[in-house]
Amino acid sequence: MVKETEYYDILQVKPTASSEEIKRAYRKLALKYHPDKNPSEGERFKLISQAYEVLSDPKKRDLYDQGGEQAIKEGGLSGGSFSSPMDIFDMFFGGGGRMNRERRGKNVVHQLGVSLEDLYNGVTRKLALQKNVICGKCEGYGGKRGAVEKCPVCKGRGMQVLVQQIGPGMVQQIQTVCPECKGQGERINPKDRCDNCNGCKVVREKKIIEVHVDKGMKDGQKIVFHGEGDQEPDLEPGDVIIVLDQKDHGVFQRRGHDLVTKMRIQLSEALCGFKKTIETLDNRVLVISSRPGEVIKHGDLKCIYNEGMPIYKSPMDKGSLIIQFLVQFPEQHWLPREKLNMLEALLPPREDVMITDEMDQVDLEDFDPSEQTYRNSGGEAYEEDEEGPRTGTKPVKERNAGS
Repeated sequence: MVKETEYYDILQVKPTASSEEIKRAYRKLALKYHPDKNPSEGERFKLISQAYEVLSDPKKRDLYDQGGEQAIKEGGLSGGSFSSPMDIFDMFFGGGGRMNRERRGKNVVHQLGVSLEDLYNGVTRKLALQKNVICGKCEGYGGKRGAVEKCPVCKGRGMQVLVQQIGPGMVQQIQTVCPECKGQGERINPKDRCDNCNGCKVVREKKIIEVHVDKGMKDGQKIVFHGEGDQEPDLEPGDVIIVLDQKDHGVFQRRGHDLVTKMRIQLSEALCGFKKTIETLDNRVLVISSRPGEVIKHGDLKCIYNEGMPIYKSPMDKGSLIIQFLVQFPEQHWLPREKLNMLEALLPPREDVMITDEMDQVDLEDFDPSEQTYRNSGGEAYEEDEEGPRTGTKPVKERNAGS
């Protein structure tokens, strides 16, 4: 049991979630609530990053599970190795952190939905992006050369420091964006501004990029287009990062290089053999069969080598196709009573049980987990927890006549 679940609730995962599930949850939420897409969700983005910072580190997570957020603070781990939510985002999506952001423009992250077939066969997608490019008319100056001047209000810093008195002998310094230059540190006379970019130095442009999804790529894998991010004067453009988001498949599940599927077979097929077909993700049809006399039990796992997922950058090699067999038993009373002896003669002998008069005879009945059974008027109701029901039968005791 964990003391607090707030961080888990923020990432929308259970306290028992694996590290991979926590990564997937952070990736989807961080992309959804990133300030570039949702400027009003900055506080939520910060909470998501803080939760991931703790839960992605095994030591911090263990400390949080035992003592909650207070234990993290007392342990001196609240700051972690990241200095801001954007640092966490950049580290996760392949950016370079704060130092890199100061020298380069922002990275642009896009999510691309792909099917399991796309990851199996490979696919090329065209993606239309809107990006800022340096204005060609003014060459990024924003107006006539010489018309740009340092902002006299903030002295070119782009920020202002305001001092407020909050009590006798107590003052508070607040740093705000300069209202005169909007944080640019410079200004241009309106009559001298470039009429193409209106003094913004950049213009919006549409660009089509081709995303090549190679065979064997995985959910969450990143495809980076270096230098294709927004352009800004005096800054190296950032990257466009495409994050693959695999959709669920109706037949197959991927586990590393392997594919897993379930196959239902009849009891007769499980005992006497079968022939079945499986359509692969590249539209081939595989014929599988069991050997005569081979018994397939419910839940048995079989595999076909080299029919799983292609291995990334080595597509001629593949993992395995794993099949879990689910044996379907006949319906009630499918065989007349007079023929049961004939069937029993063909099956392995049943186990003999010694029954004495001191034993209690009970009846088995169909079990309904939604039904509450009470013992006496104030008895305990049937409870079900994560480990399953506490009892598997609903006994009705009847004493033997001689007991």
